[in-house]
Amino acid sequence: MEDQALFYRDTWAEVDLDSVAANINGLKTLLAKGTQMIAVVKANAYGHGDAQIAETALESGASYLAVAFLDEAIALRKKGIAAPILVLGASRAQDISIAAKHEITLTVFQEEWLLEAKKYMTNDLQVKVHIKIDSGMGRIGVKTPDELQSVEQMLREDGRFLIEGVFTHFATADELDNSYYQRQLTQFNEMVHSMKEKPELIHASNSAAALRHPEAHFNAVRMGIAMYGLTPSIEIEPEIPFPLKEAFSLHSKLIHVKRLRKGEKVSYGATYEATEDEWIGTIPIGYADGWIRRLQGQEVLVEGMKVPIVGRICMDQCMLKLPFHVPVGTVVTLIGKQKGNQISINDIAARLQTINYEVPCIISNRVPRIYRKSGRMVDMKNSILSY
Repeated sequence: MEDQALFYRDTWAEVDLDSVAANINGLKTLLAKGTQMIAVVKANAYGHGDAQIAETALESGASYLAVAFLDEAIALRKKGIAAPILVLGASRAQDISIAAKHEITLTVFQEEWLLEAKKYMTNDLQVKVHIKIDSGMGRIGVKTPDELQSVEQMLREDGRFLIEGVFTHFATADELDNSYYQRQLTQFNEMVHSMKEKPELIHASNSAAALRHPEAHFNAVRMGIAMYGLTPSIEIEPEIPFPLKEAFSLHSKLIHVKRLRKGEKVSYGATYEATEDEWIGTIPIGYADGWIRRLQGQEVLVEGMKVPIVGRICMDQCMLKLPFHVPVGTVVTLIGKQKGNQISINDIAARLQTINYEVPCIISNRVPRIYRKSGRMVDMKNSILSY
């Protein structure tokens, strides 16, 4: 008989889909009627799981999805996602027919790319495109009204291309100083007004701008980091108009507990030495899972208590200093809530001296993702788990 278990290690991430839905509904209350929401599910939905987050976002009112690369869009199509998908980044010109066959919307960001893409576009297909304006981010996009008008004309003269949207990206919308944001908004408005014909979708707001700047909503906004319950930056957290609900948590279980005598050492390099008789617990997670060595000393939750990681984090395991003997099999929460205490993604980001975006993204795919919906655990097909 085939074994039905979903995974065979005592480490897993949980994603609360109700929290994702609540965050989307919170932003919807800030949007004018008719404003569309584009759910950003690039990078495996910021490490949360692309298809499950996409389905939840669409069920909660998003009308469009956005990814970074064509591969990510095709992966969603193969998982049965039929909704419109925009590739925000640059795609190879020679792959344009592949995008058209999968009904994936591409970003046009320069005249040279468009000239090259036309060589590979077959006559029997049509592709939707959004034109990217570089209003000050300095990545990809057209920079001048003349360049924009030239690209627009080239697209409109070729019936194989349908201009569906125009967009930009703000560099500092997550900062309290709005001066650079205002410069970008002004530039974007001027560029859009220079177009011969405005497209159906005009979008500029990322999460930070969507939460703080209604004047930049236009008729569509892109919800990325806030959809997952994470603040675009610590700086603007007090300005967020509704409470964000963190969706991602990370857990393991004690697989071994031992008594260490004073003077005994732990892990590679023997960097940790017991100063007294101590209880040490081992959990099966390490830097190959994205729980990187720099997290040595980080606290985790055991029985609701904060306990430190001691010794160097190994590829597949790390060790904890326990306050007393705790049974093997006890759940350890590395990110999330346990018995009234919490370790947030922002706490881990602070330890790593990085931003919260990076933390769920670096938890590797070998850590299983399981999903919580309506208070119950479900797998990717929404069947109930007993784990």
